Amino acid sequence: MNDKVTIHRLGIDIGSTTVKIAVLDEQDHLLFADYERHYANIQETLASLLQKAEEQLGTLTVAPVITGSGGLALAKNMEVPFVQEVIAVSSSISHYISQTDVAIELGGEDAKIIYFDNGNIEQRMNGICAGGTGSFIDQMASLLQTDASGLNEYARDYQSLYSIAARCGVLQKRYSATDQ
Repeated sequence: MNDKVTIHRLGIDIGSTTVKIAVLDEQDHLLFADYERHYANIQETLASLLQKAEEQLGTLTVAPVITGSGGLALAKNMEVPFVQEVIAVSSSISHYISQTDVAIELGGEDAKIIYFDNGNIEQRMNGICAGGTGSFIDQMASLLQTDASGLNEYARDYQSLYSIAARCGVLQKRYSATDQ
């Protein structure tokens, strides 16, 4: 009789605007992934995502790891390992898509760029404002009464390019609203 318990990996990312989870099996195959906006209700949103995963996959034994700008306190409270988000992204890319030269990750309130050069990794993050990030993209989509995919459709048939500063999403939002 084989009493070996299969342990699945559970990745939890608590970002500034969303909670994301991913469940992988022992061979690193993705079994489940989803995300939801948390509207500052991080624990409730995480519980909702975990319930969705359990409904789809059944009850599993998991080894969780938390990352993200909002994850450190939760990781400490739950006594779950925490990995800084840029390190988590760099490690995952190096493992899963090792041929990558550069990666850009847009968070809700910051943007990260990671350069991969023969085992050397250089990481940079914007620290000024929300310009060019997921939150800014969401705000622009809302002003135009669409979503991020709808912005792609609008961009496909563009007729003019406008210069905007890539520093402060608040100013960009104000100027975009007055252009309508």
